[in-house]
This record gives sequence, structure tokens and C-alpha cells, in this order.
Amino acid sequence: MMAGTATLNLNLSHFSSSTSSLRKHSSPSPSNFRIRNPPSSNPRFFKIYAVSSNDIKVGTNIEVDGSPWRVLEFLHVKPGKGAAFVRTKLKNYLSGNTVEKTFRAGGSIDEADIFKETKQFTYKDGVQFVFMDLSTYEETRLDESEVGNKIKWLKEGMDCNLLLWNGKVIDVDLPITVKLKIVDVDPGDTVQGGTKPATLETGAVVNVPLFVNVGDEILVDTRSGQYTGRA
Repeated sequence: MMAGTATLNLNLSHFSSSTSSLRKHSSPSPSNFRIRNPPSSNPRFFKIYAVSSNDIKVGTNIEVDGSPWRVLEFLHVKPGKGAAFVRTKLKNYLSGNTVEKTFRAGGSIDEADIFKETKQFTYKDGVQFVFMDLSTYEETRLDESEVGNKIKWLKEGMDCNLLLWNGKVIDVDLPITVKLKIVDVDPGDTVQGGTKPATLETGAVVNVPLFVNVGDEILVDTRSGQYTGRA
């Protein structure tokens, strides 16, 4: 009986060791998976996985040196000699600075944990801009410095996307095209291009065609700040 027991323990030990070895070699890297937060009052999840530099495209959000960056431009380069690489132009969400950076082709890059919350710009309270979640009526207040130069396109009642990283609003994503009313126009130089400067209800100034007048509503591209047509 003792010998049989010893043999059984030996076999189980061998099986356990083999199973442990299999788990060790077959377990995928945690960096390739999304891990959710434990259940809490805030059910949002965060990402701790990486993306390949080969998957980079315009608009990709990555984390470099502990800061979130947005890819503005990218180019895959395969030199005659040496390893292939990806040349990028990045914009820092926190500082607004842009830099050029290269990554080894196929290399691993941390993806920034950035998510969007849709809010409506409701009103300005002193130096603060108030955005409201229409489903919960929760308000988010941002200073002028946090909104940046996008304040010139903000109109009450406009839906926006607030971008958050580590619980902090890092950018305000406006609609590509906004409709704004002209409150003042200047005769301008009618010789050069047939345009004149116009002041909009938000205080922004854009060049408009000569036939556009005070009271007209126009469409403006928020990325370029250019007139695109009458509303």
C-alpha cells in the first residue's frame, strides 16, 4: 500500500509540473488584452495593452514618456539598408506641442487610455465654460485655457465631445462644421480675392465673400477656420 501511494504521488507531481510548464509557455502576454476595472461606482475600463507601430494611422492615440499624444502624420519607410521604421508627427494633448518621432516597424507602442464623453456647451459662467451631460445633467466646468482657441467656435447648445485621460479633460472635440451668425462686416480689400472680414457671434473673425452680409448664418470649418458656405 505504501509503495502504491508513493507512485501515485509521484505521477501527480509530474502531471502538475507539466501542466504548470504548459501554462507558462502558452499564456499570452497581458499587454495584449484589455483589463476592466473591478466593479465600482465608475464602471469605465482602462486599457493596458499595446499596439504595433505598423497599425499607426492618423488619429491614433498613443502614450509616450507618460503623456498622451495624437498621431497627426505617419509614413512607413523601408530603406535600402537597415531596418524599416515608421516616421510620425505627434501632438501632445497636454502641452499642445508637436514633435516628430520614429518607431521601429513592428515595435510595440502603448495606446493612450483616452475616451470621449458627449456634452452640450450650455453657457459661460465668468471665465468658465459649462458643459452638461444631457442624460445625467452633470456639469463639467473648463477654464478658457483648457478649451484653448476652440472657444471662438463654441455656441450655446452645441454638442461636443470631451476627451478624458486619467480622469482629466485634455481636449474638446468640436463638430467639423459649425453654423454661426455674422454680427459685423468690414468692407475689406475687394481687389484681393473678393472677400471681406466678418465678425461672428462668438467673436471669431473669418473672411467671407462680398455678397455675405450682417445677419447671415454661415458654415465654418473648425479645423481650418475657413468659410465653407451659407447655412
